Amino acid sequence: MRDVSLNGDQRLFAVRGAVQVEANDSEAIAAATTELMRELLERNGLGPEAMVSCLFTTTDDLDAEFPAVAARELGLEAVPLLCCREIPVPGSMPRVIRAMVHYYAPAAHTTTHAYLGATQELRSDLHAAQ
Repeated sequence: MRDVSLNGDQRLFAVRGAVQVEANDSEAIAAATTELMRELLERNGLGPEAMVSCLFTTTDDLDAEFPAVAARELGLEAVPLLCCREIPVPGSMPRVIRAMVHYYAPAAHTTTHAYLGATQELRSDLHAAQ
């Protein structure tokens, strides 16, 4: 468990995002993960010190690399990361990496999700996905 000092105006948040990978190879998975994580961090003003954990899922057709490898290269060495499989629902979008980041921020903070490229279709209900 991470030791996070909180003052009374902070709370725990979770932000989501997704990106479609060009191909099932290690470089493409790393590039897509880097793009997604940079966007999530930038949109939400996050640094590793505020992050509690990050969960990645991949569709069944992505197995050439762990998304966590790219996240570590972005400086998230001390953040617990976990990679899992997405449920293989028939007809679902192929080659997708999803992320959910848990972090502390001021209570008035508004999360800004990041569904990049074609994955905007997955959450068209979220204005922040655009």
